[in-house]
Amino acid sequence: MHTLLNTLYVMTPHAYAHLENATVRIDVEREKRLQVPLHHLSGLVTFGNVMVSPALMHRLADEGKSLVLLDDHGRFKARLEGAISGNILLRQSQHKAAGDPAATLEHARACVAGKLRNSRVNLQRGAREAADTEEGAQLTRAADNLAASLRAAASATHLDELRGVEGEAARGYFAGLNLIVKPQARAAFALDGRTRRPPLDRFNALLSFLYSMLMNDCRSALESVGLDPQLGFLHAVRPGRAALALDLQEEFRSILADRLALTLINRGQIGAEDFETREGGAVSLGEKGRRAVVTAWQERKQEEITHPLLEAKIPIGLLPLIQARFMARAIRGEMEGYLPYLAK
Repeated sequence: MHTLLNTLYVMTPHAYAHLENATVRIDVEREKRLQVPLHHLSGLVTFGNVMVSPALMHRLADEGKSLVLLDDHGRFKARLEGAISGNILLRQSQHKAAGDPAATLEHARACVAGKLRNSRVNLQRGAREAADTEEGAQLTRAADNLAASLRAAASATHLDELRGVEGEAARGYFAGLNLIVKPQARAAFALDGRTRRPPLDRFNALLSFLYSMLMNDCRSALESVGLDPQLGFLHAVRPGRAALALDLQEEFRSILADRLALTLINRGQIGAEDFETREGGAVSLGEKGRRAVVTAWQERKQEEITHPLLEAKIPIGLLPLIQARFMARAIRGEMEGYLPYLAK
């Protein structure tokens, strides 16, 4: 079992990350701000204009720890890692499955089923906790619609049909999220559908930022078990797109990112003042907001849940790694099919 190592996020503009003996040291304006033993870290993530010394880059690569570069708003820019150590036989099986339409459809169907099932759990929870009876009923209807989408996904006969079911279900789900936001926060955090590049409202900006961090964890998990994160099943293969990481991410979006976003909003841990609006209407988290979200994300990953298949308690942060292992077993033919993580 892997221990849950920490990811170090460096967000201060013009910070300098460098190696000092067996530690990562962060300096700002030539003054030490932080020093962390390297063996406590699984990787380093930098936001915007952060400098990283060549010696630290080499050491991270030597120890199999990743360096991820994000822009100021949390969008992925680049990733540095050492030599690929994945199992070539597993990757051959992955390529074979990706070339088989029937196998591709079944893998994709499992990803969609996990996403819809966990999204439905969010809506059902919102319905139970709703203070307004009518809003609770609306959330229940939205959850029932996702149940219908699950049945439609199970009977889809080709990939485009499955993607259509998933897209329609996602629209209904995001509409329902508005009703889970507490009334006093709705004016500041109205969600008008899902907008990505760029996010056009605060809720979308928050989701995009969380999805960026989740995506990094999913990609790292796939690489750690020897799978090629670029070759997916549900998401089409395109140059520079980590399609399999996007596939794996789907089952976690609602229960890890969306749920945390709602918690931060409803508890007042993040507010309208934590966002910036740029010319053209693009919205992004400001520096203070990014720090609050990253802190909450790291704390969330330390919380424990009981995994239904392992029947053991694990930190939430290990979920992508465990599911990546199940995905590898399914691709190798050691399981009848991939079993996504299903939240309660």
